[in-house]
Amino acid sequence: MANHRGADQFQSLDVASKVPAATLMFWIVKICATTVGETGGDAVSMSLKLGYAAATSLFLVYFAVALTAQVRARRYHPLPYWLLVVATTTVGTTTSDFIDRSLHLGYVVSSAGLLALVLILLVSWRLVCGRIASDHVLGGREEVFYWVTILASNTLGTALGDFAADDEGLNLGFERGALMFGAVILVIAGLSRLKAAPKTLLFWAAYVLTRPLGATLGDTLTKGRDEGGFGLDRFLATGTIAGVMVLLIFAAAGLRNPSVAAPRPTGGTEPQT
Repeated sequence: MANHRGADQFQSLDVASKVPAATLMFWIVKICATTVGETGGDAVSMSLKLGYAAATSLFLVYFAVALTAQVRARRYHPLPYWLLVVATTTVGTTTSDFIDRSLHLGYVVSSAGLLALVLILLVSWRLVCGRIASDHVLGGREEVFYWVTILASNTLGTALGDFAADDEGLNLGFERGALMFGAVILVIAGLSRLKAAPKTLLFWAAYVLTRPLGATLGDTLTKGRDEGGFGLDRFLATGTIAGVMVLLIFAAAGLRNPSVAAPRPTGGTEPQT
């Protein structure tokens, strides 16, 4: 009887989930969103010369508006969901740059502090809601935890990307940094395929690490050739990648309707924790 109730509860999560399932297309679009966040954040803070603090304030307003729209929605809609993902990546970009370059705390201190923040949020989420969700989020407090954790994760990912690429960190450069993060993500995908680690742990590890992958890809496109990049215009790169992202979202049925990519499990499956 307990298993049956657990299965019914999990089925209701699938039906009511306000976020898409973590399919391959989800991760491809998420990497596009993080790349847009990097190039778009740099376009506002650097190309427009607003500075990191002003750009962060501007993007926080965008984040608050997008979060309000997402939380008020009764079900998953791709447009507000992915606009909010992009909001977290732009805020993450300028916030991390502000911490590292304006406050001069450095990549190691900022990465360690942001990692601690992500862990605190996950533990708090588990204590308050009883589970940590990845691709089955009902709304309410759980949804707020989901988005605040994503915001902190994307800020952490930005700091890790800069640490890997910059000469004050690992000095890998943008291309080798992207390759390194891509390789680690493939390892996580392999562990997920083999079910060798908890699903929730792998999801949030991948969420953090796809951010520096997108950041290093964005820097590769827009940084000057003397810095190891291709020197593309930041606004042009942002618009192009955003266009690709939109096409992918509406081409994938699972991103238009999460229940398509997340069929209801049967039997005694319990809700994920």
